[in-house]
Amino acid sequence: MLTLDEMLGQSAPTGSNLDSKYALHRTKVEALANLTDAPKMHLAEGFDSTDTLAAIYYEGLDWQGQPTKVFGWVGMPAEYVAPVPAVVLVHGGGGTAFKEWVRQWTQRGYAAISIAVEGQTDRKIDGAWERHAWAGPQRQGIYHDSAEPLVDQWMYHAVADTILAHSLIRSLDGVDARRVGIMGISWGGVITSTVIGIDDRFAFAIPTYGCGALATAENHYGNVLGVNMIYQQVWDPMLRLDRATMPTLWFSWPEDSHFPMDKFAKSYGAVPGEHMVCLVPEMGHGHGPPWSRMESYAFADSIVSGAGLWCVATDTSLQSNMCQALFISTRELEGAVLISTTDTCVSGDRIWVETPASIVGSSGSYTVTAALPDGSTAWFINVKQGDLVASSDYQEVR
Repeated sequence: MLTLDEMLGQSAPTGSNLDSKYALHRTKVEALANLTDAPKMHLAEGFDSTDTLAAIYYEGLDWQGQPTKVFGWVGMPAEYVAPVPAVVLVHGGGGTAFKEWVRQWTQRGYAAISIAVEGQTDRKIDGAWERHAWAGPQRQGIYHDSAEPLVDQWMYHAVADTILAHSLIRSLDGVDARRVGIMGISWGGVITSTVIGIDDRFAFAIPTYGCGALATAENHYGNVLGVNMIYQQVWDPMLRLDRATMPTLWFSWPEDSHFPMDKFAKSYGAVPGEHMVCLVPEMGHGHGPPWSRMESYAFADSIVSGAGLWCVATDTSLQSNMCQALFISTRELEGAVLISTTDTCVSGDRIWVETPASIVGSSGSYTVTAALPDGSTAWFINVKQGDLVASSDYQEVR
């Protein structure tokens, strides 16, 4: 197995020098937490801005010695009295600063800022997002720019842009700085998983699909990152997830081909803050599916209202062939189902089946039991309240 430096024909430091190099890089990444001053912002011309939903640019960090700006949409509820909660929204691959995503949150009483982390606007030219005059770096594959100086790498700027967006929105009149969360989808979920171990000001976080621990994933991520020591020693969210003390919702689906369930589970298992899991079979991978469902909004509402997680699995066990999960819920649960597989390949390629489960309880405490099909290799339990789904932690059968 060749290291990235060897593949690029570069001589790499060894031993303690290499450790010092990685330690210095980690220190620089963690210093991004100091970007707490609101960046300068101005209205982006040529976009359909209104008094409550505006296209903006704000100042980012220098890239290759040149100043950069970040395009985004920022919105406020049409009507509000008290300071409102807010959310930072980070797109995934092929996405941009989606105006509609901001609108989805402002209609629910939140301020929101959606940012474009690859130097683009939300206008397309010949099928591609328009790059603006102050663009920073674009993503190069799966950390394919790891040989570049740290401060010129895309993830360095994506993390900085996200923290600066947080500093910006919490500075706006009418925003309650104590109740600002973050949601990221796919690569935005990777960014979110990284940022929450650096910026401890967030009141809640919703990593969607994206996670850490991908160097050992049994798919294309593992193939690339298994030999990328910059990812393993500097960028893997697992390096800092033990610092994420805010409540988190880990939102995905078992058939996801990009971010395997075991790596997703390893990521939420590392956070010391309260976490909630939502795995929705057949949800699909993209920007629309997560923001079209209600789970992210219900989770955020439960946190900013002070009620805490609306539903959480406090204990999951397997005795003989009987699965059991205990749920604490502030909403009356209406049903439950066991979801399992007998396959052994990467989770996104497995066939997942549903088995009826028994749910017993009231007054906020519920016990769910189900018989695990013979030969099962992994499972979790879903409970439902209306259109909302909440999940137990993902389990593998050893």
